[in-house]
Amino acid sequence: MGKLTPLGRLVVILLILGAIYAGLKFSGTLDKLIASKPADEQIEQISSNNNENKEETTNNNTSNVVQTSSSFTYTPPAPIGGKLRGVVELGASGFNSFIIKIDESKTWKLEKAEFGNSLAIENMATDADIASGLKKYIGSKLDFGVSGKDIHFVVSSGAVKAENTQKIIKVLKGMKYYVNTVTAEQEGQYALKCVLPKSYEEKGFVVDIGSGNTKISWIEGGKIKSLEGSGAKYFQNGTDDKKVYDEISALAKQVPSNKRETCFIIGGAPFKLAKQVRKGEERYTVLGTPDSYKAEDAKDKAGLNIYKAIAETTSCKTFVFDWDANFTIGFLLGLPY
Repeated sequence: MGKLTPLGRLVVILLILGAIYAGLKFSGTLDKLIASKPADEQIEQISSNNNENKEETTNNNTSNVVQTSSSFTYTPPAPIGGKLRGVVELGASGFNSFIIKIDESKTWKLEKAEFGNSLAIENMATDADIASGLKKYIGSKLDFGVSGKDIHFVVSSGAVKAENTQKIIKVLKGMKYYVNTVTAEQEGQYALKCVLPKSYEEKGFVVDIGSGNTKISWIEGGKIKSLEGSGAKYFQNGTDDKKVYDEISALAKQVPSNKRETCFIIGGAPFKLAKQVRKGEERYTVLGTPDSYKAEDAKDKAGLNIYKAIAETTSCKTFVFDWDANFTIGFLLGLPY
């Protein structure tokens, strides 16, 4: 076949295009293409779908976030003038220490806190080593402005029998410092003095969930009543969760019904729960309901079991964690001014 003339090539192209048009029209594909959205509109639609998916994912994740049980608004009074006092809680593996400013009316404000400081006993084998470490530790309090006579040492009921604690007590006594030992009942009383505002004395109670024991306290007949139960390390003894739940529940039942509006709660187990919902540097954090938390380890599970027993038994809806409070501060409040 000879070469096509320009006119011939044009005719062939037109025939091919006609055939393609007829085929697309017959299959309906052309109508779909004509009706389809422009590329920029398609991109916008894809973006919208992705956002909807993100919102759905976010909403699903929100269901796993701890929800606080209620709101709480309270501003503690500030001391007027006053002086500095320091207290050190002695433990088997370290110290918690607090410096407060306190006035004549026993109104106080936390000035400095240190948790889990093991400087004075870490890698120290002899009494001389411990004494040297303690002098440095006490020196930091003196440098802050606390006088020597206003630095106090307290041993918790759970730590008094520990070997390391006894060594430290011996050295402190040799340095002419008096070491105060307290019972679990006293710890509960001191916790209440420190954490329960006067405006809540007729409608609130206090819980301190520690590793060694749990203290529940309230004011009844003008006096502080304090009860002791298992602490968050009960699992180490192989104690059954249900047994501890029933034990703590029996204690919580004794809280008068008119004192169950608000619970002020402190201790290691509530501290971990409060961390998950704290907003900024607020002093008071309202905890979520027990069922809104997931335990990370055996101690968390035990602490939640205790918290659940108290919450379900008392039907209290507002559990407030106080970031500044510690039972040893309550000890300071009980001293003559």
